[in-house]
Amino acid sequence: MDLGIHGKRALVCAGSKGLGLGCAEALAAAGVDLVLNARGADALDSAAAQLRSDHGVNVRTVACDVTTPEGQEQVIEAAQGVDILVTNAGGPPPGMWSDWDRDDFIKALDANMLTPITFMKALLPGMMDKGWGRVVNITSQSVRAPIAVLGLSNAARTGLTGYVAGTARQVAPKGVTINNLLPGIHATDRADALDGGVAAQQGISLDEARASRAETIPARRYGTRQEFGAACAFLCSQHAGFIVGQNILLDGGATNLTM
Repeated sequence: MDLGIHGKRALVCAGSKGLGLGCAEALAAAGVDLVLNARGADALDSAAAQLRSDHGVNVRTVACDVTTPEGQEQVIEAAQGVDILVTNAGGPPPGMWSDWDRDDFIKALDANMLTPITFMKALLPGMMDKGWGRVVNITSQSVRAPIAVLGLSNAARTGLTGYVAGTARQVAPKGVTINNLLPGIHATDRADALDGGVAAQQGISLDEARASRAETIPARRYGTRQEFGAACAFLCSQHAGFIVGQNILLDGGATNLTM
């Protein structure tokens, strides 16, 4: 399918690895030029070089921490005029409700709620002026069904979801859509970290922890970054203009919901 976005320009946050890289790859395959951000310069430069080689698109890199005002300023300056925004950030550490204090919640809010909002506020006006734009926020299945040990993520990402619900309806008349992709477990570094914690706690191997988690997923496997990226690219396409303010699960059926 021709997504109709060849020649558009996108900002992809945390795009050097995992789900962010999957989104960057799918957009680049559709002919979209990229502004790619991540904290680690080496991994970022490597990903950018591969994207240029594989797809012949322009890729500008900005290595910084986007949870800081300085990092946000660098990325926003590089991304002025983009047509597509994909927000993404690693989740906060797991734990129990009694483990977290105010500073922990502020860090989670900065990374998983306030930073995406900052980028939307900065870049939505340009999209609205052009009469076309796409925003996809990578959140989590936990906004539909909370995961007890991920309370920081539950709180911060649900806050972002509420913000998007209202904002998406306000910008839609200008040809701009905002939607959220809610991943379950995918084969990424984040999954390795979570499985590693389970393995250590239960005294089992990492492979055993993965296999045990996979058994809880109706699809009986982890998702891949490639299929996640394809879903993101479709939401960014010309064909998705009537999808507004939605929260789309990509979790292999793991979230047990009727609607």
